[in-house]
Amino acid sequence: MKKVQQLFQSEDGNTSQREVILNHIEKILTTMDELKDPNKTILGEKRSRSPLFYQELMEQHTVPEIGSSLDTVVEDLVELMEGHPYHTHNFVTNVLPMASVPGVLGSLTNSLLNGNNLWDVYGPAAAECEVKIISMMSKIVGYDFTKSFGYTTWGGQGAVFSGLRLAIAKQFPHAKEEGVPNNLYCFASENAHYSLLKSIEAVGIGSNHLIRVKAGKDHAMDMEDLQYRLEEVIAKGGIPVYIVATTGTTDSFGIDDMATIKYITMSIEQRYNLKPIHIHADSALGGFYAFFNDYDYASNPLQFEQDVLEGLQQITKRMKNLYLADSLCFDFQKLGQTPYLTSLFLVKDGSSLGLLDLDDFDTPYVGNRGYGTYHTGYTLECSRMGSSIAIFAALTAFGKTGYQTILANYVRVNLAFRKQLTQSNLSFQIVNPENIGPVTAFRFYPAGNAWNKEQNGVMTKAQITSINEMNEKLFEILGENRDQIFFGDTTRVCTVRASDTSELVPIAAAKLFAISPYTEVHHIPAIIESLKLSLSNLEGIHVEV
Repeated sequence: MKKVQQLFQSEDGNTSQREVILNHIEKILTTMDELKDPNKTILGEKRSRSPLFYQELMEQHTVPEIGSSLDTVVEDLVELMEGHPYHTHNFVTNVLPMASVPGVLGSLTNSLLNGNNLWDVYGPAAAECEVKIISMMSKIVGYDFTKSFGYTTWGGQGAVFSGLRLAIAKQFPHAKEEGVPNNLYCFASENAHYSLLKSIEAVGIGSNHLIRVKAGKDHAMDMEDLQYRLEEVIAKGGIPVYIVATTGTTDSFGIDDMATIKYITMSIEQRYNLKPIHIHADSALGGFYAFFNDYDYASNPLQFEQDVLEGLQQITKRMKNLYLADSLCFDFQKLGQTPYLTSLFLVKDGSSLGLLDLDDFDTPYVGNRGYGTYHTGYTLECSRMGSSIAIFAALTAFGKTGYQTILANYVRVNLAFRKQLTQSNLSFQIVNPENIGPVTAFRFYPAGNAWNKEQNGVMTKAQITSINEMNEKLFEILGENRDQIFFGDTTRVCTVRASDTSELVPIAAAKLFAISPYTEVHHIPAIIESLKLSLSNLEGIHVEV
């Protein structure tokens, strides 16, 4: 038994067991640092993976009869680092950030305590931090912190799902016992994240009851189409129950107009005598720009350049209306710079969470019994990791100005990239020029073709598809060199109408997503040069247009 006890933290705080842990952590950190190369986007060298790679892993691995030493375990762990993506200045692929030091320390603290965020008796540190960050972020977006509440959950998907559960419960309080009515409908932009689709399937509404609202040239939800779709559903006997407003789409940073969405829903509710339609702001990515909602743009205390300042103001114009949403979320593992998985779901009226709560009878070993005043029977999860500790550590360390500084740099880098890409005379065009933020979607065009032609519906489906195929071949070339510069890509940054069909055709585009704190404007020329080199490899490929 003594040998097994040595695999745990000490119960008495003795230095020998502590030194064992510290030595192994030192080994992991040292090895990781030795593998780093600031001019690459992976640790160490590429690892080849054959088509049978995962099958071979399954065949080779069984639980050992006798456990290995911790030294051996650490050797296995550091071996996993070889070839793993790492967030240098050339890592511009997607919203996959480097975990900040305070975030890592918070996660480590939570791991050491191993508290269960279900109940403050089991996880007092996590419960305390959760209440703190709920208040902190409620004040950032403009919620009344004395009325709002929420909890940490499993990413933006968890928040969208929780918002849908709440939306149904508000209109149909007995749905969790009696089932969901079969005439409920949800609405989101055609550019919204697929998490709503998964949520609708999970609660039993059915994917056919997801109404995809047309997006405009700014990649945001078209308000006229939203109103039309709502009225169309109502006319057929359907009940609008949930609208997801995306405030910062993953591929193009489109920001839905929260103020107009709220106005439209209130007008329709009054006209048709409907119960309030729950509006969830999927602010998992873009919501962090709410840190600028009270920034003094006149005095500009952080001395941002004029173009950066104007870009931030454009974002703030819509982000300042986040408070109109009934619920929203922050994926701190995205622009919050914390480790996976650290997401926060916020509800404007915290008391409404009671509609989802379980009775004490159904939770006999968890509840309010005098020695614990915080339990979360309303969450879909039972046990929950104390990710609130990492979030609290990051909020405390960065502060408003820290977040404003790094978020502004993402804008600065993208503005510089757009300018230099345009000046390069390469055959790329930016397909989200109206969206200022951390991401630029750009698309390769053969001679004689252009984004405005596709966007205005003057090209055939075959022409658009052919250009898509060319871009997907470029994705493959970029992917082969991702250890040098790691670009992102998407097969559907948006959809357009073709001249010869009524169906919407997807648009494929590469992406530069500024997500590393080390990516700065002076790195852009090398990034442009790498694109030029990749384009040269496309020579000789014929495209029918």
